[in-house]
Amino acid sequence: MEVAEVALVTIGTVFLVRYFLVQPFLVSGSSMVPNFHNGDYLLVDELTYRFREPIRGEVAVFHYPNNETTYFIKRIIGLPGDRIVVKEGVVYVYNKENPDGFRLDEKYLPSSTKTVGSDDVTLGEGEYFVLGDNRQYSFDSRNWGVLKKDEIVGVARLRLWPISSAQAFSAPQY
Repeated sequence: MEVAEVALVTIGTVFLVRYFLVQPFLVSGSSMVPNFHNGDYLLVDELTYRFREPIRGEVAVFHYPNNETTYFIKRIIGLPGDRIVVKEGVVYVYNKENPDGFRLDEKYLPSSTKTVGSDDVTLGEGEYFVLGDNRQYSFDSRNWGVLKKDEIVGVARLRLWPISSAQAFSAPQY
């Protein structure tokens, strides 16, 4: 009877952690190179965004807006109320705090990175603009539009595999 009780508690705990706190995620594709690579095994924090809004620069995992069964991983660039302008290979952000806009300083990308496109998007409530780090080859908000808050699964917190690249992630400081 004790063995069954321990097994039940263990299964219940794993279920709660897996479905409400942390979800494993396997990176597929090269849209986040050079920071994430095909085959990277991540742990996604599903709890944080229930208590606070996403922060610019965080890497989010979400349901692709045009197919709920597909998961994407991208970097949050634009927040609700922002106007995002991609011009001459550079991302600019305009908002209440910066009405004249500012050039997004993306220290997590090589300095030679150019953001392809000529977007000018104003985000509404609960909308985000996301980009892959591999700007030339990423299928992201430049292609399919804004990301809704309710499509976001969570924020990438840990890379567990490959072991040589294991690390914890936090939002970049601007």
